[in-house]
Amino acid sequence: MKFFGVALLFSLLAGPAVAQDAGTVTFLEGSLRIIRGTAVLQAAEGSRVRQGDILESSEKGFAQMEFTDGAIAAIGPSSRMYIFRHRAGGSPGGSAAGEEFVLLSGWLKAESDAKAGTCRYESPLLAATTKNGAIVLHTDESESDVFIESGSAAVAEVASEGMVGKPAAGNAGQFFSRHRGKAVVSSSRPTSAFLDGLPRPFRDALPPRLSHFKGKPVEPKVQHPVSYAEIQPWLTIPSAWRKGFVDRFQSRLADPEFRKQLEAHAAEYPEWATVLHPQSQ
Repeated sequence: MKFFGVALLFSLLAGPAVAQDAGTVTFLEGSLRIIRGTAVLQAAEGSRVRQGDILESSEKGFAQMEFTDGAIAAIGPSSRMYIFRHRAGGSPGGSAAGEEFVLLSGWLKAESDAKAGTCRYESPLLAATTKNGAIVLHTDESESDVFIESGSAAVAEVASEGMVGKPAAGNAGQFFSRHRGKAVVSSSRPTSAFLDGLPRPFRDALPPRLSHFKGKPVEPKVQHPVSYAEIQPWLTIPSAWRKGFVDRFQSRLADPEFRKQLEAHAAEYPEWATVLHPQSQ
């Protein structure tokens, strides 16, 4: 009965098991939490990640993910990343292969080559797009930074609603920084503050480890339904990135505490009005 209960919880909260895998966690220090569907999961090395997953590392954590198109991404300590879009192999007449990640806070390092397609890495203030290169992205409440470690990338401002502006071309060694409310500033080398904060594993190339996990998927452990506190920072991300969140999380309104907290901050989430008070619409 215990096994049945866990399986049922996973099916109800984490979505269908047939959902397409986007990549694999191939290295993990500390802990890595995944918000999938409306469930909080605990990842391990070998766990698969999917489009729509929200990944959050622990205070001293480091997690490396390798994606089916060949891109490698790692997040540093206390970092929060959303796998916003995954396009494996492209489709006839459709979008090319590639990844699109949103870093809400913390550190992200990503490496890709031409086979991975176009990869975009976004933060609330800056975005970097590359087809062949390695970038490091850092963001906090007041500032975002992009360092192009190798290859080339296009770097652009991100507007408050999440739309990306006109890009500027950048090459290996260039550093871009933007403080909230100000324009992008570029330089030929990173600032000392950026280098001092750079997570130690980011100082070297990310070593491919996917071969260790071929045919050995590890199911992440279901912890509990996501709470309001756990999802709250994501409910106010720019509107371009949170499309679909109402449909995704509205089943949690059945939890009185979740609903109470959402109601208390309803002014911050105008798109929730129709499900919170359908009779007034």
